[in-house]
Amino acid sequence: MYAGVALSVLAVLGPDRLGRATAPLADAVRVAGAPGLAPVVRAGAAVAALGSLLALILGVSRTTLAMARDRHLPHSLATVHPRFHVPHRAALAVGTVVAVLAAVADLRGAIGFSSFGVLVYYAVANASAWTLTPAEGRPARLVPVVGAVGCLVLAFALPPASVLSGAAVIVLGAFAYGLRKVLARG
Repeated sequence: MYAGVALSVLAVLGPDRLGRATAPLADAVRVAGAPGLAPVVRAGAAVAALGSLLALILGVSRTTLAMARDRHLPHSLATVHPRFHVPHRAALAVGTVVAVLAAVADLRGAIGFSSFGVLVYYAVANASAWTLTPAEGRPARLVPVVGAVGCLVLAFALPPASVLSGAAVIVLGAFAYGLRKVLARG
């Protein structure tokens, strides 16, 4: 679906106009001769973006839950709601961070930074699939390699500010993790 929309918008606007567009879907509808549909397309894009954001928040809250269980984050975030069986504290914490970022940060920068982080996260997940045994459902060896390389290519194709800020946070996190391990031994 994403590829179909991207190819359609590219065909209607062309690469130069698409590169300059601030609202590419609405621009494509206008250029295609249906300017009355632009508000509908904008509303659809907003709903799709919110759905994507919700999915990311829920996914990150489960990662937060796992990290809290392993004591890499405050253990209070490892709580699962007794009735709904969801990581409600982690979801509220992640939602709060997202809301604060949306209120005070340039969303384009936050999206780029987030995209870099998610792509690196998926590259690690693909690399981890390499360690699965056949009994655990290991995919063909080529699949995780292609997945990891694809994620890294996309991650480093992002704007330089996104790559630098994302890489800085990953390095800082790795440093903090290593320091924590050294202090725990010592």
